[in-house]
Order: sequence, then C-alpha cells, then structure tokens
Amino acid sequence: MTDAADGSSWASLRDVIAHWADRTPDAPALALDGRILSYAETLRRCDELARAFIARGVGKGDRIAALLTPHPDYLVSMVAAASIGAIWIGLNPRYRRDELLHVVRDSEPVLLFARTRIGNREYGEDILALREACPALRHVLVNDGDPSLPDTEAMPDFIARGAEIAEEALASRFAEAGGRDPCLIVYTSGSTGAPKGALLHHKGIVDFSREQARLWPVSPMRAVNYFPINHIGCVIDLSMPCLAAGGTIFFLEQYENAACLGLMEREGITAWMSVPTVFQLQLADPDFARYDLSAVQLIVWEGAAMPLETAERLRALCPRLATNYGMTETGSAITVLEPTDDLDVAVGSVGDAFAGVEIRLVDDRGRDVADGEVGEVWVRSPYAMLGYWRRPEATEEAFSPDGYFRTGDLALRRPDGRYRIAGRRKEMFKSGGYNVYPREIESVLEGHPAVALVAVVGVPDPIWQEAGIAFVTLDGESDADQLKAWCRERLANYKVPKRIVIERELPLLPVGKVDKAALKRRMEEKAV
Repeated sequence: MTDAADGSSWASLRDVIAHWADRTPDAPALALDGRILSYAETLRRCDELARAFIARGVGKGDRIAALLTPHPDYLVSMVAAASIGAIWIGLNPRYRRDELLHVVRDSEPVLLFARTRIGNREYGEDILALREACPALRHVLVNDGDPSLPDTEAMPDFIARGAEIAEEALASRFAEAGGRDPCLIVYTSGSTGAPKGALLHHKGIVDFSREQARLWPVSPMRAVNYFPINHIGCVIDLSMPCLAAGGTIFFLEQYENAACLGLMEREGITAWMSVPTVFQLQLADPDFARYDLSAVQLIVWEGAAMPLETAERLRALCPRLATNYGMTETGSAITVLEPTDDLDVAVGSVGDAFAGVEIRLVDDRGRDVADGEVGEVWVRSPYAMLGYWRRPEATEEAFSPDGYFRTGDLALRRPDGRYRIAGRRKEMFKSGGYNVYPREIESVLEGHPAVALVAVVGVPDPIWQEAGIAFVTLDGESDADQLKAWCRERLANYKVPKRIVIERELPLLPVGKVDKAALKRRMEEKAV
C-alpha cells in the first residue's frame, strides 16, 4: 500500500477518498462499463451528494437506504451519507418485497436512493409499498436514467438543492462524523430467523481496510466487485480496502463468467478476489483457458473453505494465495492469512488473528479448549459492531460479560498457531451420539476427482437422531454408491453421509456461497 502510514489519521470513510484525492487526484477510483471516476471526481460527487442530503434535512444518526446494483453510485451514496453522520443501509435488488419491507421497517430510513428498473424488474410498486410501510421515509431519490415515479425526485433536481448549503456548514458536519460513530447497518442473512442489523462504525471499517491493504500489497490495486451492496463482502472486504490502497474498483452489475473474466483480462485486474464457489465456476468454464489473467498478482478467497484441487489450479496461475475469516458482526476481521504458496497453510487454515483481535476457543461451558481441540470462536475486537440495531437483548446475548462476541463458529488451533474452521455450531449435528462437523465430510468429498461442489447438512432421523445428507454436483463420472465408498475409506462410519444426492446445480446465495438453509428446507419438505 502506498503511503500506508499516512492512513493512521483517517477518522471517517470520507477521509480514505480525500487522502487519495489530495495525493493522486487523477488516479482512477471507480469504474463501470468503461466510464471512470478519478479520486478527485469521486470526492466531488460524494460532497455534492452530502450537501443535498443536508438540504433535505438529513441529520446525524438518520438512516439513508440505497436500492442499487454494484455501481459507483452505491459507493458515493454510502460515503456521502457517512460523511455527515448519517447511517447507510444497502438493499439488495434481488430481495422480494417482504424482504425489503422487513429491512425498511426495521431501520426506518428518512431517504431512499433507488433504481426504479433493473433488468426486467420494475420497482415502482415495491417503492410505493415501502413508503406506505415506513412513515419516516420522506424522500425517494431516483437514479439517473431510470423511469420516474410519482412523488419522487430526480438526481439533478436533488443535487441542485444542495447548492444552498454553505461550505462552512458542510465542513462542520464532516468534522462531527467519524471515529466510533455508527455509519453502516448490514443485515445478517436471517438463516435462523428474521435478519438483524449489525451496526458498524467508521473506525472499525477504516482501520480494517488500512490493515488489509497492508497485509495484501498489490501494485497497482485493481479489483472487480460484483457482490451485492447489502453484503459485507462488497462494502468492507472489497470496496474500502481497495480504496485504502489507492486502487481502482471495477464494478460489474450482473455477474456472468464471461463478463467477469473478460473484464479481468481487459483491465489487467491484479487482485482476484471472490468466494470458492465462484472460483470453481470460473475454472470450470469451457472458455476459461482463453482468458489472459497474467496481470493477477494475488488471489484471495473469503466466506468459505477452498477445495484443495481448486487451490492447486489457482496456485498454478498465481503463487500468492491468501484468505481470511470474519463475519458481519465482527466487521469482517477475525483472522487473516498473508500471501503464501503453501497449500497446507492456504487450504488448511484461515491464518492468524487479525491485528488487535483477541480470540478464544471455548467449550459448551465457556472454558478454553486445548490446541488441536474444537471449540466455539469467541472474539474481542476493536472492529466489531456496536450492537444489533434496536435489539438490546440480542446484543447482550451475543456478547460475553467481558466483551467477547460469540460467533457460533467452530475452530481449532493448529500446532503452528494458525486457526482452522471446523464449521458452524448450528450446522454441527449429532448422529448416534457423536458430534459430526459437515466441513470435515465436505473436505473428503471435495477430494474425489469427479466432485465439483458439495454441501453437507444434518436432518432429523428416527434412528440416528440426525443424519448427514451430502448434496454434490459432478464434473466427472461417479454415482452415490461410489462416493459413499470413497467416504467410508476416509471417515469413521458415523461421519459417512447416510445419503448422497447428486444435483445438476446447488442453490446459491447472492454472494455466491451455497445456500445450506435452502437445502435443509428441501429435505424437510420432502419428509412432510
């Protein structure tokens, strides 16, 4: 990272962009479809929008929601809102109306920045429903180029109102925002109930971004971002660290293998960052070999474990591999692995504790477990959320009395001090009285040469209490019996899946991970 030490004075999200707008004003910051915003232009647009927010009465602590695709406008809206002390919420355009209603009712934004048409979907009725459900929603700002709606405001008119705000008033609002002030609400997936909003702060995001840029140096930093804007992977894992490094984000509004790989070749992407499922889909593309990805200097996967065979293929393309482990509530940062070509380390661990993070692995009674034993990950971190939005009881339950966040993840500490994830506590199931960790079974099946993707879930069983069901997709010749035999040779009998289901494809979450909740529901519905 260029001038990394200078980032120590950053107090807000805006400071990250302002730093590079001062140092390298003409350097490219945000790009989409060949259109590029420099750092100076990005800062100008952020400040212009911030003025307009103030002119519309947005105060410190007010919420601003954005129904947008991965696009420069998303980042400008987020930084502009945060710069004046407001709290920004990303809405995924793929949300159905009930999902949109839940987030908007819960967060009560005063302003919605929205697309009114994306692809074949019209959002007019959705936006009307949101306005009716949320009296606090006073203004709806329609994105440039989109069809207008009644009682909404077009971007040029909205921006024009900001001209009445004096420079001194704007500077005063900038000075009042930053540090541990809340700036972002990210709603969790809701796999165990209605999604809760994790309230994140400037300092946690800025400090994480600066440190990640230092640990994963790439010059020049050029990355593709196609993740949904409501996800921590888009906002915190990719966008802000790329900007902290003075790099360029190339947005892709709709993910497709050809579009992404073509963009990587055309723009000389240096940091190839994604989730394991997407890497597997890209490598399996029949046209993959024709793309020139020689500019790649670093390959990073996040969000799930990487199969060994996939990692081997990636290492052949670029020997600098890295990963991390984090979650929404911890502001992403828990552990991190610095670039390596050692597959035992890259695939078999998630690295060491992130700078400033304290980690405990505990048993069911909250006692520390020995190295090599599986325990729940507890984290005490300066990057962690301030709490769940308007959920004091849920916040209290999530933290130990001495401030450790109970992640619900299971891990062990390796002899080399690095951590290896064993799975989710809620994914762990008991079969015949034994604890079974799905990740262990998945790793074995991923080692089979015919297996492409695999996900293991536990479902109720009248004999064994719970039974493991493995869902797999194939890129070679095999069948369920052969895969079971493969497992029997490598696993204790109680860990062998009671059933292996071969599918053409597995359901994916918007961020690209396998949707295990959907797989469990599928099995439960069949059992009824």
